[in-house]
Amino acid sequence: MSGERTVPLLPCRSVDEIAGFYTMLGFTRTYRQERPNPYVVMERDDLHLHFFGMPGFRPEDSYGSCLVVVPDIVELFDAFAAGMRAAHGKLLVSGIPRMTRPRRRKNAEGVTGFAVIDPGGNWIRFTAGADDAPAGPEPGGLTGALHNAVVMGDSRGDHERAARLLDHALRRHEATAGPAELVEALAYRAELAARAEDAPAVREFLARAERVPLDEAGRRASAGTLTALRDLAAPFSARPVPVRPAD
Repeated sequence: MSGERTVPLLPCRSVDEIAGFYTMLGFTRTYRQERPNPYVVMERDDLHLHFFGMPGFRPEDSYGSCLVVVPDIVELFDAFAAGMRAAHGKLLVSGIPRMTRPRRRKNAEGVTGFAVIDPGGNWIRFTAGADDAPAGPEPGGLTGALHNAVVMGDSRGDHERAARLLDHALRRHEATAGPAELVEALAYRAELAARAEDAPAVREFLARAERVPLDEAGRRASAGTLTALRDLAAPFSARPVPVRPAD
């Protein structure tokens, strides 16, 4: 038999709060009811998400999650990011709701993915197809440590442990890491600090990333990372940090 379709049914504290959030990401509300139970359906092309409201529900206690395999992970992330910037003037990188950035997942065969943590505390995990998996062995050094930190911080939501792991790796490898590799690690460390709402640490790692010399090839290779640095700089800098342009 073919043609089956699975639709996630996820909890939330308010169906209208959920609907507003997903509308920001380009979804359309196709159904809503209040009685006998709060229920809302949000759709974006072939992606359908259903939510039910629960009185007294605590998003931080949610175990709701689903996996979405998409044909173009970067295109979808960019669309979601544009919606967040239009609504909030920035990406939501800390607290609930928030969104992580596309990164390779060591615990998913190296396939690129990102997560949306919605107002219900549900983790909607977007991943590229298996053909996105990199060839060759897992890298070592700072990049290998970064991949381990991503597992902790993005897949498991443990930003404190991820920060400790990456701090150790930076102390060990910063002097020998390549420039683009170092910028990527410092950018992720700044994002982890943002999730912890540690503004001084965000400023520290932004400034360290800005001091890394990049040639034109490095700037092109790090374009997405430089965009991430710009997103972080605006809300967390006590004074403007001159984050270099990506192009």
